[in-house]
Amino acid sequence: MRHGQTLIASAILALAASSGGATAQSVFDPSGLPQTRGTVRQYTLTPRGDVDGLILTDGTEVKAPPHLSAQLVFAVRPGDAVTIHGLKARALPLVDGSLIRNDATGATVADLGPPRRDRAETTVSGRVGMALHGKRGEINGVLLEDGTQVRMPPREAERWSVELQAGRSLTVRGILLRTALGTVMEAHAVGASAGAMTEIDPGPPPPPPPDAPPPPR
Repeated sequence: MRHGQTLIASAILALAASSGGATAQSVFDPSGLPQTRGTVRQYTLTPRGDVDGLILTDGTEVKAPPHLSAQLVFAVRPGDAVTIHGLKARALPLVDGSLIRNDATGATVADLGPPRRDRAETTVSGRVGMALHGKRGEINGVLLEDGTQVRMPPREAERWSVELQAGRSLTVRGILLRTALGTVMEAHAVGASAGAMTEIDPGPPPPPPPDAPPPPR
């Protein structure tokens, strides 16, 4: 029976992955996958230091994709009791964690695929709450009062320094990305209103890496 359930779960996950869209993410419920309970001993890390899973006190290894690294750290800490839903390896204490829940707080991390950036431009409007800065103190965007972060090249932020002052009304057109940790927009145009916007100069593209092949002639 368990073998049959595993095959069904594998087919469901494969179909969800191949669909790749919002429909698949909303239709398939990872809480229906096999369940594992335990207590977190520590995180597992990638070579870059991103969290990519958990080790439970009984030695079970729980894998999670790196794009959930920040969410997992916020939701679950060593010593927490957790419930994991995901496929189990046949001969190893290994679980592919599709859903991880903190039993005490109810905080849940679900793998619905990496954050998807809608490449279609969107327009947002709001009041500037504060300027955002790079590590050298240069302004590279603003935080709107609704929490949306707007990012732009520092030279363009300097050009628009008056419009980006706290308390000013701002309309921005660009690429919006919503994640569990917040909302950020890559600004393509800014202005005081939708009818009075000016394009942002993106500047020259970054130089290719040293080992990149030469461009075609």
